[in-house]
Amino acid sequence: MVDLLDIKTEKVSSYTAKDIEVLEGLEPVRRRPGMYIGGTDEVALHHLAAEILDNAMDEAVAGYASVININLDAEGRLTISDNGRGIPIDAHPKFPDKSALEVIMTTLHSGGKFGGGAYKVSGGLHGVGLSVVNALASELTIEVIRDKKVYRQSYSRGLPLTALEEVGKTNHKSGTSVTFLPDTEIFGATAKLKPVVLFRMARAKAFLFRGVEVVWHCDESLIKDSDVKADDVLHFPNGLEDFLAYRMGERTTVNSKVFAGKADFPDDCGRVEWAITWPDDFEDGFTYSYCNTIPTSQGGSHETGLRAALTKSIRAYADMTGNKRSTDISADDILSFASVILSVFIKNPQFQGQTKEKLATPEAAKLVENAVRDRFDHWLSADIKSADALLSFILDRVEERKRHKKNLEVTRASMTKRLRLPGKLADCSHKGFEGTELFLVEGDSAGGSAKQARDREKQAILPLRGKILNVASSTEEKILKNKEISDMTEALGCGRREKYDESNLRYEKVIVMTDADVDGAHIATLLMTFFYKEMPKLIAKGHLYLAMPPLYKLTLGAKSVYAADDEEKEKILKKVFKNNPKVEISRFKGLGEMPPQQLKETTMNPKTRTLIRVMLPDAMDETETEYTSNIVEQLMGNKSELRYQYITEHAKFVDNLDI
Repeated sequence: MVDLLDIKTEKVSSYTAKDIEVLEGLEPVRRRPGMYIGGTDEVALHHLAAEILDNAMDEAVAGYASVININLDAEGRLTISDNGRGIPIDAHPKFPDKSALEVIMTTLHSGGKFGGGAYKVSGGLHGVGLSVVNALASELTIEVIRDKKVYRQSYSRGLPLTALEEVGKTNHKSGTSVTFLPDTEIFGATAKLKPVVLFRMARAKAFLFRGVEVVWHCDESLIKDSDVKADDVLHFPNGLEDFLAYRMGERTTVNSKVFAGKADFPDDCGRVEWAITWPDDFEDGFTYSYCNTIPTSQGGSHETGLRAALTKSIRAYADMTGNKRSTDISADDILSFASVILSVFIKNPQFQGQTKEKLATPEAAKLVENAVRDRFDHWLSADIKSADALLSFILDRVEERKRHKKNLEVTRASMTKRLRLPGKLADCSHKGFEGTELFLVEGDSAGGSAKQARDREKQAILPLRGKILNVASSTEEKILKNKEISDMTEALGCGRREKYDESNLRYEKVIVMTDADVDGAHIATLLMTFFYKEMPKLIAKGHLYLAMPPLYKLTLGAKSVYAADDEEKEKILKKVFKNNPKVEISRFKGLGEMPPQQLKETTMNPKTRTLIRVMLPDAMDETETEYTSNIVEQLMGNKSELRYQYITEHAKFVDNLDI
């Protein structure tokens, strides 16, 4: 037995200026790669290639390059070159002892895309792409051609190994070539660039800009996919129409002619291109959108503008033909089954995050709407037969949606009567499906607050006790016996695995609402694993969401602002309260301790809350789907050695652990 009096206390070390670490050059990138490329996984690894390819495409879009060469050798080195202007190699005015090339290679936020003088539109905007790739490559060689002279410089992990040297002459006037090998210290010993991912990336770029020719070469020993050739030339003179034809394959359409076109925006501020058709096979459609050739997988303001244009035009055409059901038509009726490719080129676009997955430029919506609507009006009036067929097809979707909604209302009401619903479930009173939400909350305490904060008509609450079973490492017998899983399955009503039936789902949104701490994140992870393994179609159909409760409340006088995490707290202190020392900061220990009114205001009210939709990888890219399955098995499966491998490979990127 240990005598508490014998325990010695350790003196807390002092905290002084010498403890403040200043990261210089590219060291922040190596310490925190996730801030720049979204992580260190396979998707992030290929983001390095995308950054270099985007730079080459910027030269092509600006009108200075016509050919891009891509070569992947047997050792995994990737070379991307273009016949553009070539990166400047003269001394930089601010750093006279360095060439402009070396400044770009070794300094974050340096480049020719800030002021707009060198590029009207570009995909690389933050001045970090080339320098980030340099920082995360074990070896990198860059060659620049200026005035038919070839210059070369070599780097390793962001540091120059050689000076910039003139190494010869060439018949080519100008250009840039980058060869790099991803650093295994960052991405792991087995990390390799995949030919199929690179080839699809290159093909998409060639589709998006009809003026460029992409010459592809890959060492034959690396090719394992029939979709990839060792040598290919990618050039598509019809641009997005060729892209759409490739994606459509043999599918037949309602309309006889694709709605495709391009339009310049006013005041020389960019342009939009599109290609749209409506398959008649009743399969789900797709929307691929891009900004300055960067894929915006999460959509954004340009997609909003397109939806508005098509909806207003179709409604106007229905009115013109005397159809009284025009007001019933929604954007989803028009686009849910449509096949859409949309590409905008704009100056100084705003993206959400460095990986640029969502366009957040507000004015893009109105620019796209105005440009597309006028041309869609003309397209409809020019081919009355196709226009009438399309309108009839869309109105059939309207009727189908209404029937489905009515059936769901009847089904939900009847199921509520016959189902044995969980005793802890506080159900909503609404008899229909649309707008209903089920909150899965952490514990009875949080459940009590949520029940008081909810909209009783459309929001249901199901408290869960502790951490649910990890279904990725459990037997079917354990899963069936687990009370929490049984309660969720009964409340949802849709069944699981092969018995899943979308028409029996009782709620439109399923929202995981846990505390903003490590335990809460663990519970949310277990719940997402449950849905991924047991009800993947529920995720695929867009029903699963994560609530984002705040961690802090900052108050000064009558003014209160909520912060999701420490980083946002510091930003609010600086920008909103100007670092006023009198600001009172409250940290929420859990949802159960948050007053119901605050919980409603910050986390449950649809008008003021923030939700994150849980999504499966885009079906267009099989590698991402495979990666998701592998990472779930690695982190949540029953093989501890796989978790150990992941932890040892990624532990060096983690600090400030909440333990």
